[in-house]
Amino acid sequence: MSLRLHNLKPRPGAKHRRKRLGIGESSGHGKTSGRGGKGQSARSGSSIRPGFEGGQMPLFRRIPKRGFNNARHTIRYIGVNVGSLNDFKDGDKIDEAALRSVGLAAGRLPRVKILGDGELSRKLTVSAHAFSASAKAKIEAKGGSCVVIPS
Repeated sequence: MSLRLHNLKPRPGAKHRRKRLGIGESSGHGKTSGRGGKGQSARSGSSIRPGFEGGQMPLFRRIPKRGFNNARHTIRYIGVNVGSLNDFKDGDKIDEAALRSVGLAAGRLPRVKILGDGELSRKLTVSAHAFSASAKAKIEAKGGSCVVIPS
């Protein structure tokens, strides 16, 4: 059977019946219609923002915020594995622009780090902001060189 406009239909389980509220006690959605008994959430138009604790000082404001957080000061890199550098030709000079044009270094981060996963089968000159020890060893083992770009 071919797929045509006249015989299209949604996948099984993709369409659900609307929950019909307030249609009798035996339905399971009668009387309070799934809202419990009384209180703020039982009222019409009620919505309580996440983290609100009924006027009590919320947990995220109660706990102390002192101390050093290194996440603010870390240098983030786009990781590119050595194994994916086999897409380039033997003897190529690879820099950040070349990696981005091929799609290996996709993302907004400004720095690229070469990581050691995979095997390299070509002699390459690679320029990047950082290299892992294993990546550097694999590139230099094939007679290539690693050039660190100052960031």
